[in-house]
Amino acid sequence: MCPGRVAKVGLGSGCVRLDVARVDTRLLGMFCAVVKSGSLVAASREMHLTPSAISHGLKALETNLGCRLFERVGKRILLNHAGEQLLAQIAKPLSDLAAAEEKLKQLGKWGQPRLRIGAAVSTCQYLLPAVIRELKKSSPNLLLQVESGDMPEMIELIQQNRIDLALGVASDGKTDLVSRPVFRDELLFVFAPSHPWANGKTITRDELKKQPLILYQRSSVTAKLVEEYFAGLEIVPANVMEIGNIEAIKELVKLNLGVSVLAPWTAHKELARGALRMRPLGAKAWRRQWVIAWLKGRRLTLAEETFWKLSRNMAAGMRMDRKDV
Repeated sequence: MCPGRVAKVGLGSGCVRLDVARVDTRLLGMFCAVVKSGSLVAASREMHLTPSAISHGLKALETNLGCRLFERVGKRILLNHAGEQLLAQIAKPLSDLAAAEEKLKQLGKWGQPRLRIGAAVSTCQYLLPAVIRELKKSSPNLLLQVESGDMPEMIELIQQNRIDLALGVASDGKTDLVSRPVFRDELLFVFAPSHPWANGKTITRDELKKQPLILYQRSSVTAKLVEEYFAGLEIVPANVMEIGNIEAIKELVKLNLGVSVLAPWTAHKELARGALRMRPLGAKAWRRQWVIAWLKGRRLTLAEETFWKLSRNMAAGMRMDRKDV
């Protein structure tokens, strides 16, 4: 029964307030069975109980409500006005409860799969569509839910049991999670073809200090990696613009309003057309490890195993590092 639902059962000129959440649904089931069959004996056969048990159940229900629900006419029992009012109030909730029970039985019997994924915005755009297409081919009845956000947000959703898996950049210090690798990529400077850095000359410290940067929002793991890069060079960028959308970042870079730091797979079309150029951050490759993560102690389902394998396979065909630039 639905918690907190209150019905009014008529009795003479007044009425009795019934909090159906406090009434045993078995008693209400007996009540409905007697109404449907018209006798205690028939109701007892339907519910696999003795007529005495049905009779005691009806008396308990009437005691709970504080009013009679039936009139006994010989061997027949007929609804009185209060019983009619009760039946009108509980018929739909009991029907809904029976339907929910049947669905749960089917779920237990057939194992209806469900997958709740949290993923970085960039993977939602460039990787997940192909993964989900293949996943639905192998599991057409899969109930799929996708949330987008940065890895810190996804970790919170896992801990709150709102998603099953998170696909994002690995972050340290989460002992309640386990993870599997999906792919590694490299962060590079991205700029317009008309930008001075396109000439291939060495980028000096002064140029880095003066260069306007267009970066992804600071809450992300990637933003922290970029901060570490500049901190290692003991450089504080002169001007930083934060944007929460990679497509918007690329458009601003095309207008030569600044340079950004992205992975090649997020700009593969623009690189192929020559609309953007890339260069490494330095001699050291600044790489990210992408993983799927889930709550420690939980075994992956078949759908989750398949999602991981498809993600890894699809990522193998993406542009990942300076070799592709």
